[in-house]
Amino acid sequence: MFKKYLISFLISMVPLIELRVAIPYALTAGIPVLNAYIVCIIGNMLPVPVIYLFARKVLAWGQKKNIPLFSRFCDFCMVKGEKGGEKLQSKAGRGLYVALFLFVGIPLPGTGAWTGTLAASILDMDFKKSVIAVLAGVVLAGVIMGCGTGIVAWFVGLF
Repeated sequence: MFKKYLISFLISMVPLIELRVAIPYALTAGIPVLNAYIVCIIGNMLPVPVIYLFARKVLAWGQKKNIPLFSRFCDFCMVKGEKGGEKLQSKAGRGLYVALFLFVGIPLPGTGAWTGTLAASILDMDFKKSVIAVLAGVVLAGVIMGCGTGIVAWFVGLF
C-alpha cells in the first residue's frame, strides 16, 4: 500500500498533470478518500514555495544562456507565465488572489499550482497570499477531480 501512496504523491508533483491524474489514480488504486486528498495535496503543494522563490530567477538566467534546448524552454516558460499573469491581472483587477484561486482550482490543461505559482512570481504578488490562494485552488481542483472520478467510477461500476 505504501507504494500506491508514494506513486500518488509523486504524480501530484509532476507539472501539468498534478491532481488531474493523481487523485483519480489514488482513488482507483484503493487509497481511502481522505488519505488520497492529503497525500496528493501535500505532493502538489510541496514545489510551490520553491517555484515562487526560484523559478523566475532560474528562467531569467536560462534565457540569457546559449544552451539550445534549455534557453528555448526557459523562454517558453517565461512567455507563458507572463501572458498568463497579464491575462489574470487584466481580468481580475482588485480580485487578483481570487482569480489566482480560480485559475488553479479549475482543473483545465495549462492551469494548476505550477503555472499559477509561476504567474504569481512573475507578477510579484505577495508570497503568503499567493500560497494561500494556490492552496485553496489545489483543494478545489482535488474536490472537482475526486467528484468526477467518483461519478465516472460509479457509472462504469468500479466503486
